[in-house]
Amino acid sequence: MVTGPGPAGLASAGSGPRVAVVGVHGHGASHVRNVARLAAAGRVRFAAVADPHPPDHRPEGVASFADLPSLLAATPVDVVVICTPIQTHVPLAELALRSGADVLLEKPPTASLVEFEQLSSVLAETGRSCQVGFQVAGSRAARTLASLVADGRLGELRGIGAVGAWVRTAEYWQRARWAGRRSLDGIAVVDGAVTNPFAHATAAALMVDGSARADQVVSVETELFRANPIEADDTSAVRTVTSRGTTVVTAVTLCADLPDAEPMVIVHGSEGRAVLRYPSDRLEVTIGGRTTTTQYERDDLLENLLDHRADPDLPLLAPLSETGGFTRVVEAVRVAPPPSEIPAELVRWEGEGPQRRPIVLEVEKSVTQAAEDLALFSELGAPWACKNNRTTKRSTDR
Repeated sequence: MVTGPGPAGLASAGSGPRVAVVGVHGHGASHVRNVARLAAAGRVRFAAVADPHPPDHRPEGVASFADLPSLLAATPVDVVVICTPIQTHVPLAELALRSGADVLLEKPPTASLVEFEQLSSVLAETGRSCQVGFQVAGSRAARTLASLVADGRLGELRGIGAVGAWVRTAEYWQRARWAGRRSLDGIAVVDGAVTNPFAHATAAALMVDGSARADQVVSVETELFRANPIEADDTSAVRTVTSRGTTVVTAVTLCADLPDAEPMVIVHGSEGRAVLRYPSDRLEVTIGGRTTTTQYERDDLLENLLDHRADPDLPLLAPLSETGGFTRVVEAVRVAPPPSEIPAELVRWEGEGPQRRPIVLEVEKSVTQAAEDLALFSELGAPWACKNNRTTKRSTDR
């Protein structure tokens, strides 16, 4: 079904770049709102949306298509925002780039290193730009912390910990056919806690260390577990070592007891400590026994892409090349053995039907301790990672 633009509305407002959004439900709805905001301000022209399921509410004058090929065949586009299932990212991004458009691609950008290299080659061939939707790259708090680390203000790094503990019900894992899958129809998906909902945690930690590129990650160890009846992980610890010698431990769960706590990136230095609460862009820095807490603003990634189009000397905040380190973590999770099932006696279930959810015994304590001690669950003696339980620990060296 195609609905053409009307005589007036956001599609014809202003003379800026023509922007389309592919994938308009869930998080995609926020991209629709953002493009509509920029169109109302005269910054862009909202050209079209594409989704197999038409949006319930669409800005006036914006065309709707069932898919990206139909959209590109019908209307010229300068920028394509892609917020679709993980396994569709690369083919859709390649299609948009080869049409001459620049791309804002949701995270994770690819489900494997092979796909990452494929997309990198397309960018080199076409000369177009690809911004990846790691909102934390737009955080001035995160960039300030990265500067503190680079300048040595926190001293020699003992390491960086990233911690996250959220609640997700059965409804979350039932949201789509690909949800909670490691692969689908033979294609990598890798939709687990580390690589999708908490992708920002690892990406932020590597960014803060100045080790965001693929060649800056030396090794990755994984311990992957699940309490839910899914293929992917919902409770995991990953230890990454960077080329500058920093140990980065990401410890996360979607089986917490309490409602969503704010994820944190913790920098442990010989001269100080810093805690970045990246969803709210708050940075707490302790040096010499004195602690300061600062609230920062965040730069919009689409606006940054538009600015880069106007002035190529202005760098992208999250170019694909700066997500290679994170993609090496995705690759390690992808090739690791299937997550170990957490023993039933260590899981308490609450709720019914779509609201049913598992709570893993003392899981908040374990993920916090892992980020503080820079250790894996098995090294901390977490009950579900004891020697008598099978772990998925794996080291992937470069």
